[in-house]
Amino acid sequence: MVGLGETYIAAFVLAAGLGEVASGLIATLPPLAGAVFQLVTPFAVRHLHSYRRWVVACAALQGIALAPLAFGGWRGQIGLATVAFATVAYWSFGMATGPAWNAWVTTLVPPEIRKRFFARRARLCHTALFASMLVGGLSLQWGKERGRELALYALLFLGALLARLVSARFLARQGEAPGLVGEHRALAAHGVRAAIRGAGSGRVLAYLLTMSATVNIAAPYFTPYMFGPLGLSYARFMALIATALLARIAIMPYFAALAERRGTRVLLGWGALAIVPLPVLWLVSDRFLYLIALQAFAGTAWAALEFATMLSFFEGIEDRDRARVLSAFNLANASAVAIGALIGSQIFTFMERTHEAYAVLFAFSVAGRLASLWWLRYEMGGARA
Repeated sequence: MVGLGETYIAAFVLAAGLGEVASGLIATLPPLAGAVFQLVTPFAVRHLHSYRRWVVACAALQGIALAPLAFGGWRGQIGLATVAFATVAYWSFGMATGPAWNAWVTTLVPPEIRKRFFARRARLCHTALFASMLVGGLSLQWGKERGRELALYALLFLGALLARLVSARFLARQGEAPGLVGEHRALAAHGVRAAIRGAGSGRVLAYLLTMSATVNIAAPYFTPYMFGPLGLSYARFMALIATALLARIAIMPYFAALAERRGTRVLLGWGALAIVPLPVLWLVSDRFLYLIALQAFAGTAWAALEFATMLSFFEGIEDRDRARVLSAFNLANASAVAIGALIGSQIFTFMERTHEAYAVLFAFSVAGRLASLWWLRYEMGGARA
């Protein structure tokens, strides 16, 4: 679903002629609406007395939300309001599955095999993502050369819709212990703060929030930068994205072993440091081999940070508190993403969308990423020890 659909939504907005700013904001603001919607998750699962029912229903509806995009591509035109409606629904139902799935999956995977399991799962997911992105990128290149670009987008979104429905079917086949929902707490706001403090996760969560804000000053504009100043074809765009995925696939077994041997903090500290210079490195050269090497490094860095973040959530928050804490964190994180994206859009518009505007956005993002490391000074100190 992600490789055929979500990956290409920002590019679809550009292909439909809706502009760079719209492309950037459509990639970042709908998750904020999704984060607000997913606050109902703890209450919904308690009403349904099941994590599985809620996850399966939301997964199916997330897939169906791609239907307006497929229809717009088939028609050959689509309005920004329709794209916004579809992406808000897509992110709302997708994010609503997250807290419930994270609370449910810990009962399916024993703690003693959790690091290895999730590392292997990540590799399989990235492999599937790579294959679907390969199909998507080559299909779009073929369609563009024949004047059928938007029609190919319609087929990709339809394929993503069907893939998510199949995913929902597999989720429905997973087991759920009787009375599981009753064992988990629905916390008030002060209870969420207490759970975070008790787990010692506050600084890590604060880092993730400030990092999300500063990353998304620039992140929404990488796709316009690739198709604009760099002038990449769909095939080369797909190759760059796929390179980052292949790097993740290759490195995950090492990261799983590193986390088991030296702990999650080491992995978190390395990933946090490695992502700092990435945006400005895009300005060094436009040679394709250089960009391939840069994407390989970026894929490795983000794999370390995201894997360590996932393990931190499992290790630092009690099972019974996880759904409520993650719902609150998702809202805070989406707000940080939206703030960063809005700051970036203002800078980009003020500088009249020039090549220099991209350079300024990337520099701001690097400075923010560096400043956000302050929250990890104790964790990183512990990692070096």
